[in-house]
Amino acid sequence: MDNLQDELVYKFYYQMYLIRYVERRLFELYSQGLFSGTIHVCLGQEACAVGVINALALKKDIIFSNHRAHGHFLAYSDDVYGIVAEILGQETGVCGGIGGSQHLHTKNMYTNGVQGGIVPNAVGAALAEKINGSGAISVVFFGDGTMGQGIVYESFNLASLWRLPVLFVLEDNQYAQSTPKEKAHAGSLITRADTYGIQSTAVDGNDVIKVYQTTLDAVQIVRNHSKPYFLVLNTYRLGPHSKGDDDRSSEELDLHWEADPLKRLSKKLPLPKKNNIEREIEDKVEAIIKQAIEDSPMVSLDFIQRVL
Repeated sequence: MDNLQDELVYKFYYQMYLIRYVERRLFELYSQGLFSGTIHVCLGQEACAVGVINALALKKDIIFSNHRAHGHFLAYSDDVYGIVAEILGQETGVCGGIGGSQHLHTKNMYTNGVQGGIVPNAVGAALAEKINGSGAISVVFFGDGTMGQGIVYESFNLASLWRLPVLFVLEDNQYAQSTPKEKAHAGSLITRADTYGIQSTAVDGNDVIKVYQTTLDAVQIVRNHSKPYFLVLNTYRLGPHSKGDDDRSSEELDLHWEADPLKRLSKKLPLPKKNNIEREIEDKVEAIIKQAIEDSPMVSLDFIQRVL
């Protein structure tokens, strides 16, 4: 590899392992009763978040994510403290402890748990940026389950009709909660945007370098020509839908763990460097978790009333 490729591998492995470690620790914190509600992790989909986010102009582009947003949030902000404190329900969290796992906001990034709701939000933001002449694009992440929502196709239609700078990113992880994709959708998902005249590309979503390079090309088209683009990332959710709702067979899961994007990328790193990255992240996250727990009491009813 050349020096640039080496730097990308190092950077991407750092971000992907950070996402993986934080999410695994969140599962453990839940089992210890340290927060209520639920979390939707992106285990197995880290390459999607890291590859796409790093191809954007983060100071101006606008990002929308869904209920499975931890990876996008961390790749965008690196704010481990903010998300951990938020999910723990602390006032020091990135949204004051009242947004929780699904409803995060920092700078130009917004997440929401409403199925499909973020897609028209992203189209509206793209319209605003086009009117303002900012040169920014809007990016929205959604899963294959969301392709069953009519609002997605209304959004495709308006984005194409009005030539809006929006990148639609489908993280096709094969399942909508516990329903396999083939039992929910007829035909091919990548052809869905064709009828609206939107250019589409599918790529291996477990290869972070390919995701990054393909996104760079897509972003250039969206930004330079002010028109939408549909990027399909073929991946797989290695964790449960939320905390423990998973009825997939061990054989199926074992097969996909062999294609784990972290395992694939780690083969491009010298073992000492890989181990150093992992130790650095583990020490960093453990210190942050300890600090987040100690810093602030759980969100009080009085605080919620004051915020609202």
